[in-house]
Amino acid sequence: MKKNIALVTGGFTGESVISYQSAENVRNNLDLTLFNVYTIDIRQDDWTYTDKQGQIQSVNKADFSILEGSGKVRFDKVFLCIHGSPGEDGRLPAYFELIGLPFTGCSSAVAALTMNKYHTVLVARAAGVRTAASYLAIKGAPVDMERISQLNFPVFVKPNDQGSSIAMSKINNLDEAAILQALDKGFSVSGQVLVETYIPGREFTIGVMRDATGTVISLPMTEIILKKGREMFDFEAKYNGETGEITPAEATQEMTDLVAAAGKMVYKALGCSGIVRIDFIWHETENQPYLLEVNTIPGQTKESLVPKQVAAKGWSLKDFYTELILAK
Repeated sequence: MKKNIALVTGGFTGESVISYQSAENVRNNLDLTLFNVYTIDIRQDDWTYTDKQGQIQSVNKADFSILEGSGKVRFDKVFLCIHGSPGEDGRLPAYFELIGLPFTGCSSAVAALTMNKYHTVLVARAAGVRTAASYLAIKGAPVDMERISQLNFPVFVKPNDQGSSIAMSKINNLDEAAILQALDKGFSVSGQVLVETYIPGREFTIGVMRDATGTVISLPMTEIILKKGREMFDFEAKYNGETGEITPAEATQEMTDLVAAAGKMVYKALGCSGIVRIDFIWHETENQPYLLEVNTIPGQTKESLVPKQVAAKGWSLKDFYTELILAK
């Protein structure tokens, strides 16, 4: 008997445009011989489903059910495709946990933790993973310029709880006016902004997941290469074709093994589940990977990195998504 799957997309942030693209690609690659798929649009004003007659109806939030024809549809599982809030910050996972509805991805506690970049690196550092030195600025609180001056420049200034590198800046030297301007840019979308030391080296990102046996495995890693004139992997670079990507990355076996091992260490230390994409910088003088951040609901668009890594591993997206749905 087919399982009813709620493909949940939308969201409350500017990342919703990417969420819709991810959901479209997932839907096009789900195995319809195994699943009945219903796309649910989560917005701040309403949670809706468009039925087969084209009528828009609100989702029953008491049990996350919908009506199709004359019957009520209850779901066996939710496939989360919301980047940013309320999917990636743990708010929506917490709701599904409360009503007892299984979903793909990390628990609400893990999602909330990893959405906070500063807390994520603290946990990873405690587990033995290398991380960059950083300072956390709080909106409305005095900025400790003395502590910022102790960081090695350049630094990246970015919202502490936003994905897709939204409102990110790079500051090349200790210029107080430029730093305050970058902080204001970050505060425009978040109450906390992270100032983080730039680490020279190659940028790698790797998908990590649990397979059907419960074993933590990694996908082939990708190297991110910024096109000439770009200094950082921000929102525009990610989605406007201003980066180059190599999957699998052209790296030595030692680099490949160390990044994969670090990715699995981060995954286990944070208590992740489902597919997670973890970003690293390979420190060019220390020859070790440094954690940048963890993405608990990585993009699934045609241009996203995880689908490319899945292909590089020799899997089809249909089989990959089936495994994510059927995993416990």
